[in-house]
Amino acid sequence: MPIVVTVTWEEGRACIRDRMQTVIRSRPAETVSLLEADGRVLAEDVPADRDYPAAARSVRDGFAVRSTDLPGTLKIVGEVRAGTKFDAAIGPGESVEIMTGAPVPAGADQIVMVEHAQRVNGGFSTGRPANMGEFINPQASEARAGETILATGKRLGFADIAWLATVGRSEASVYPLPRVAILATGDEIVDLAEVPLDTQIRNSNAYSLAVQVRRAGGIPEILPVAPDEIDETRRLIQRGLQSDLLLLSGGVSAGKYDLVEQVLADLGAEFFFDRVRVQPGQPLVFGKAQGTFFFGLPGNPASTMVTFEVFAQLALCLLGGEPHPALPLSFARLTQDFAHKPGLTRFLPAVLNCGDITPVAWKGSSDVPSIVKANAFLVADAARETWAAGDMIGVLPK
Repeated sequence: MPIVVTVTWEEGRACIRDRMQTVIRSRPAETVSLLEADGRVLAEDVPADRDYPAAARSVRDGFAVRSTDLPGTLKIVGEVRAGTKFDAAIGPGESVEIMTGAPVPAGADQIVMVEHAQRVNGGFSTGRPANMGEFINPQASEARAGETILATGKRLGFADIAWLATVGRSEASVYPLPRVAILATGDEIVDLAEVPLDTQIRNSNAYSLAVQVRRAGGIPEILPVAPDEIDETRRLIQRGLQSDLLLLSGGVSAGKYDLVEQVLADLGAEFFFDRVRVQPGQPLVFGKAQGTFFFGLPGNPASTMVTFEVFAQLALCLLGGEPHPALPLSFARLTQDFAHKPGLTRFLPAVLNCGDITPVAWKGSSDVPSIVKANAFLVADAARETWAAGDMIGVLPK
């Protein structure tokens, strides 16, 4: 059996990053259509194909003028709409009526908004002062030709898809989705369709993990439940090690029938840590066997959910090609006093609403209903004991 290595949650995440650096982007990229690229990790840099904007353009409806003519009354000598061009140059005392997005005519260096102009016969008057460049986006002010806007390793969202379309890309080169095997362990676990005895529970962990894997950009495969029996547990673990990442649920505590670490050790596993100073989720194992990284997650549902979010999701994002995935921690204001025993960082169910956070009463790591009622986890610092209502405290979105 491995020597127990206990880490803080920050040390655990640092260990995962350190151990997995060599596998980041180790697999060949694949090409997908633009719509299929949503949520995938980019495997190439995508530069600007030209200046943006390609020519100086107006950001308001109004009149293109020479700033030296303001304030005053100017003659309107033409009109330019988005998608068209005014071929002549504006002379002294002249203006061109211009629409939002239209290119600024030569000679003009300011836009007077239509709201600031009073039309007179053949022209308009305005009291606006000279302000060179007002309401004009200069050429290349958004991006220069050849400038990298999307970089390798970016997980693509709607704005990134818009950029790909802007530069004329109908496809994108992305990293393949990691395949993640999910293996629940324990004689007490039964199938969803079964009516459990009082001593049994349905296999909820496998399904919550599968959803978490998909949300993190992986392809989940739920394996049959491993009983508390060495040979069958070994067979199923070996099957799971054929994937890019193996997530085991249960069997990593110190009980007589917690067999996972023993089986992994027999398979030549290297263990990097096997306990984390968090609640829920202290008995967490991270290691590598037969070339595949694995996590032994605690069996209680809340522990499984929390340890995936804080630790296993990081590994999955790294496997998917993200170079620097971050835990989305923020802060919110407590609506009530809160206290806990120092020593462990606690990730507890809570309701986050408009910057305020309220703890949800819970009965421990098996209390799934409390997690359902929550939309976030309150993060209580291991070194602090009490918080008063109105104090700021850490928050992890659910």
